[in-house]
Amino acid sequence: MAIKVKLCLSVLFNVVPGNPQEVIVPPTEGVAGGGTAYGWGDSGIHDSSTLRGIIDPAKVPSTDLVHVWCMPSTATVGPHDMPRPLEPVSLLAARNERESIQIAIRPKVYWGGSGIAGAVQVQCTDLCSPAGDRLVVGQSLALRRVVPVLGVPDALVPLDMPVSLISLSPGETTTIWVSIDVPSAQPPGQYEGELIISATKADSGFLPLFILTHHRSAAQCLGKAEKHNLYRELRNCLEIVEPVDGKPMDEMVERVKSAATSLRRVLLSPSFADFFSENGPVDMMDEDAISNLSIHLKLSLTVWDFVLPATPSLPAVIGISDTVIEDRFGVEHGSNEWYEALDQHFKWLLQYKISPYFCRWGDSMRVLTYTSPWPADHPKSDEYLSDPRLAAYAVPHSRVVSCGDTAEDYLQREVEILKTKSHWKKAYFYLWDEPLNVEHYDSLRSMAAEIHVYAPDARVLTTYYCGANCHPFLSLSVTYSNTGVMRLMPGPSDAPLAPNNLEAFLKVPEYLRPHTQIYCTSEWVLGNREDLAKDIIAELQPESGEEWWTYVCLGPSDPLPNWHLGMRGTQHRAVMWRVWKEGGTGFLYWGANCYEKATVASAEIRFRRGLPPGDGVLFYPGEAFSSSHEPVASLRLERLLSGLQDIEYLQLYASRFGRDESLSLLEKTGMYLGPERYTHEHMPIDMMRSEIFRTCRS
Repeated sequence: MAIKVKLCLSVLFNVVPGNPQEVIVPPTEGVAGGGTAYGWGDSGIHDSSTLRGIIDPAKVPSTDLVHVWCMPSTATVGPHDMPRPLEPVSLLAARNERESIQIAIRPKVYWGGSGIAGAVQVQCTDLCSPAGDRLVVGQSLALRRVVPVLGVPDALVPLDMPVSLISLSPGETTTIWVSIDVPSAQPPGQYEGELIISATKADSGFLPLFILTHHRSAAQCLGKAEKHNLYRELRNCLEIVEPVDGKPMDEMVERVKSAATSLRRVLLSPSFADFFSENGPVDMMDEDAISNLSIHLKLSLTVWDFVLPATPSLPAVIGISDTVIEDRFGVEHGSNEWYEALDQHFKWLLQYKISPYFCRWGDSMRVLTYTSPWPADHPKSDEYLSDPRLAAYAVPHSRVVSCGDTAEDYLQREVEILKTKSHWKKAYFYLWDEPLNVEHYDSLRSMAAEIHVYAPDARVLTTYYCGANCHPFLSLSVTYSNTGVMRLMPGPSDAPLAPNNLEAFLKVPEYLRPHTQIYCTSEWVLGNREDLAKDIIAELQPESGEEWWTYVCLGPSDPLPNWHLGMRGTQHRAVMWRVWKEGGTGFLYWGANCYEKATVASAEIRFRRGLPPGDGVLFYPGEAFSSSHEPVASLRLERLLSGLQDIEYLQLYASRFGRDESLSLLEKTGMYLGPERYTHEHMPIDMMRSEIFRTCRS
């Protein structure tokens, strides 16, 4: 999927559109993340502007006011990144694929006021083919503002479409994340469109270029929409702080902080400032001024006729904590609002080609996991579990919402209903997370045996992480080496499975057979030893339906692939490259929303103490960034999606030329050779995808 978008840019931003969102970065507590701009040098373009004094952006070309350049989706573009040459870029994507790039913007001079360098308006057009086919803005094409978390660019806050107003901070680089989703039925061909960036006065209000260029007569309607946005924001502040009776003090403090953040966002927004301006809005630019002074970034996308499968080839099951949702959004377990909140999260995450499951944690790491909160005979369950985008789903061992019947009656009835469905082949049971001792494993085996009474073909997934230095069923103490690698030290070994700990680890399948069908091991244990993966697979019985999945949790740490905040973009994407190369048939991640507890949706985001920054958090509550209730994706979640799409490309190549040739392609392009040997640059990714496009397009 070679990237190629012709740019002619020069921009920057740090606020938000006329929504009126603001550039306030939500405070986040935790350990500071890593650096930025991995894999890119410090050389760039130096400002050479000679503009001095009062600058009127309506009379000066925007190229004289702002730098603009393009970066790949794997680059981490920090606020101190310097400008680069603007080079032609083109995108290549399959149908049913999302491809993304980043537009970096930095001011050359100051023409604004009130602590900002200035403002720009960004307009996006549809992408059109010569045959008249279109990729529509707001449907297939989206813009998001990259916001730092703990100082590391990570949160992707949606911008208004097709036009946004963006404030620029002095001396800082800001980034727009551009995503193009190609529908499965989109005709192949070359599509072209453009982004139009225009510098404007910071106090000129929100004057969409789309209205200026195409609907000037509709400009008078803008005031009403702005008033509505302001009213919605202010009403949200009121709802946050009311009611106050009977609320604990810590919750009230949290609510006041959240309301203050929302009020600050309103007061600092260009829309609010203009609405109450004594002088009123400035005159609008005419169409000629827009055309002559703006920066026109030409965007070119080649859509080829390969369609990524609706059902992902590799199940990536990722947990969503329902208790975090209950606490943060104030919904009672089992209420209508609770079902609505879970439904929103489930449907939103499906776009990332992952298979979400909800989870509640019990004693000793026992976990209740379920993909559908409704019983198996409910129409919504069939809607969820039949969705072709869902590659695997978790079946709860006991009721999610209590209705009075016994656990045994419930389990038997659920299994008997699900067994009659065509989607039953996607079902699995995840009963216990990382059992540590004989008691845990005995309980797990008992629960699995009960399930297999009702469904002998049911798949039970078991995670375990004790590795080369420990017995998997004994109490453990954990230490860390100076390289950050976990060392698991065994407790008393009164029930050894093998003469040494590594052999004991490899004997786990034998010990759990036939009570487990999916053996899910930690990548932390494997470290950089791919030979251990081969040893684990050799112990399995695929003819009996046994599978090997992997997961990351806490570790592994740098330089191995993981989704920690501050890691390289290719390091995030390489999590899925590793799964493919090692031969795993599935992947599990413990949590996507496991930040610290809060009782207000817009409360500050806190990562859980004791975990690496970003661990267990792949998206954020939208309310922490604006008045939107839609979740906000992280860069890491987007790179997870890209990694899963890479697997589909490799799968296509393997179907034509064999798996060995597919693995060889990874190495020949330099994209991925092993857990510590993968590209830090984006070019090998483009080489891999372009080669597959070239050889498999017929």
